[in-house]
Amino acid sequence: MAMTVTSRPFGVTANGEAVTAYELESAGGARAVILDYGATVQSLLVPDRRGELVDVVLGYDTLGEYESGGGYLGATIGRVGNRIAGARFSIYGREYVLAKNDGDNHLHGGERGFDKYVWSVGASWGRLVFSRTSPDGEEGYPGDLAVSVGFELTDDNSLVITYSAETDEPTLVNLTNHSYFNLNGGGDILGHRLTLNAARFCEAAADCLPTGRLRDVEGSPFDFRGGRLIGEAIAEGHPQTQLFGGFDHNFVLNAGGTAAELYSPQSGIAMAMRTTLPGVQLYTANTMGPRRGKGGRAMCDHGAVCLETQLFPDGLNHYGFPSPLLRPGEELHTETVYSFSAAE
Repeated sequence: MAMTVTSRPFGVTANGEAVTAYELESAGGARAVILDYGATVQSLLVPDRRGELVDVVLGYDTLGEYESGGGYLGATIGRVGNRIAGARFSIYGREYVLAKNDGDNHLHGGERGFDKYVWSVGASWGRLVFSRTSPDGEEGYPGDLAVSVGFELTDDNSLVITYSAETDEPTLVNLTNHSYFNLNGGGDILGHRLTLNAARFCEAAADCLPTGRLRDVEGSPFDFRGGRLIGEAIAEGHPQTQLFGGFDHNFVLNAGGTAAELYSPQSGIAMAMRTTLPGVQLYTANTMGPRRGKGGRAMCDHGAVCLETQLFPDGLNHYGFPSPLLRPGEELHTETVYSFSAAE
């Protein structure tokens, strides 16, 4: 049985553009709401161990909150997710200057990244597909970039997100989704158990940019290979986590298999994540307050965890990192799958 899709109005932007919410429902009982504003996952409801639906992502109730609230909650991020040092880069000897919207650096596509546009919507191969063309010069990036992001909610309660892009000039692309997961539907995630199939992570400087050094997780709180509680890992007080009050690091994923697993003993909900991408940014929502989300509930520090699949941050500036360079004639295609189940 294919997922069903219905739609409803979700308000009008400050620029006068109508925004639509698309409601997806699977045969397995999961439901998702995706906005065409930012190609954003606004809600994702999955059954807990009692069969009751729990909304496992943070978000807002109104469009105005998405426009002003910040945090990139559930949004599609581009052209380049994460940071670019000095807000500039060079391709074939030509330098491009970007917005400095994170100190001296460029973050998540700039002052108006993909998360702040209304996307066109269609359907293809049983997926809901959002698309837009980012014109040459948008936020300082070269080339007309045609992008599509597909969302599918499968019968086994998996949210499948696919990304495609093509360009007419060499440019940089690193697309991701910025959903904040809380498998209890509220409170903090310090009691969530996380498993990561990663033996190395990118050491970070105080500005969250990678130093270029890949460090082994062995013997550190970064070792999630056997599974561990997020709160316990933060509490160990590693110099790298003390920089940010928690984790905000790219992990180098081992090839093949499940990349990450997240489990809440409280709700019994488990989430398994697979991806074709080589890295994942683990962010433990270290600075979420003071914001209010759906239903007026206050968001708290460590109130969610992000698993942003990606190329490595600032990849063009570090030898050996996967390159975010996309050339004419090439087609980018990646996929990330979040699968949900519940333990007895």
